[in-house]
Amino acid sequence: MEVERVQALAYGGLNELPAHFIRPAHERPENSKPIEGIKVPVISLSQPDHNLLVKQIFEASNQWGFFLITDHGISPSLIQRLQEVGQEFFKLPQEEREAYANDPSNGKFEGYGTKMTKNQDEKVEWVDYFFHLMAPKTKVNFDFWPKNPPSYREVTEEYNKEILRITYQLLELLSEGLGLPGKILESHLGGEEIETEMKINMYPPCPQPQLALGVEPHTDMSALTILVPNDVPGLQVWKDGNWVAVDYLPNALFVHVGDQVEVIMFLMFLISGYVRSRYELSNNGVRSSHSSNEVLFVQVLSNGKYKSVLHRSVVNKERMRMSWAVFCTPPHEAMIGPLPEIMDDQNPAKFSTKTYAEYRYRKFNKIPQ
Repeated sequence: MEVERVQALAYGGLNELPAHFIRPAHERPENSKPIEGIKVPVISLSQPDHNLLVKQIFEASNQWGFFLITDHGISPSLIQRLQEVGQEFFKLPQEEREAYANDPSNGKFEGYGTKMTKNQDEKVEWVDYFFHLMAPKTKVNFDFWPKNPPSYREVTEEYNKEILRITYQLLELLSEGLGLPGKILESHLGGEEIETEMKINMYPPCPQPQLALGVEPHTDMSALTILVPNDVPGLQVWKDGNWVAVDYLPNALFVHVGDQVEVIMFLMFLISGYVRSRYELSNNGVRSSHSSNEVLFVQVLSNGKYKSVLHRSVVNKERMRMSWAVFCTPPHEAMIGPLPEIMDDQNPAKFSTKTYAEYRYRKFNKIPQ
């Protein structure tokens, strides 16, 4: 069955949206405009005061679940080359792109697609995309990567190395923000087995942008999402009951806190309560002869926890918007859920234990976790 591609519709002389692209009235951008005068946090990773940097990352993640980072060490030329090879793919003839077509309904997510998740009311988002695994290399199937342009693989692998470096740096800062040793979050997310997935989103010009969405409101199932857009704005994040538009900032990276960090923070909170109930505490921490591995969570979440950010993408009538999102996730075989030894009548499990692969399947298909 031939899939209806948004890009083909947009450049085929479409003047009015088909009904399946028109959002319910309460979701339409014309009825849910972003609040004015609010700016999202922008944080320089070159901040010389490390404690201040930790504080800024903590506050942005705690209050927003979202922030922009500058001075991150990725060269503007690499970002430009990444964008160029992505743009070149979407300029290929339709039949060449279709050679990479995916099939999300049968669990085949990698490749070229239009509809990835089950949407509310079966509405379709105004976006085409290309999605594939980038790391670890032992799990990557390069057959899913575009052969054209020829430099796609070289550029994308170079970018992935930089994204992994930044991912580990951010996880360390997030851990320190909670009073934890810097490697804790990284280890809970799989360490060197952390997976990175690239999703290139292409939002073509839309004849009625006030009625459609590029991506409907959602949180990311990743631990972190690190995104770089082109210069056409469209991303909006939910804060204090309002949508807030995210302005374009050249060469900045947009960082989303995802579901897995929120889940891990919650589990650490439970562990913290479990430890507190069994050890004598002082103002300086734990006094115990037990191993440090058992009690290192004792200071977790005394002042809050990180939240995955609700966000959406709106579209433009005149210009194409693109974004390059890298999802940093646990390995698919990783078990996600509370530790049995911390569960009791006072602390019942609030998450069922499952593999990350099952968590992802349920998220994609809007099945309760």
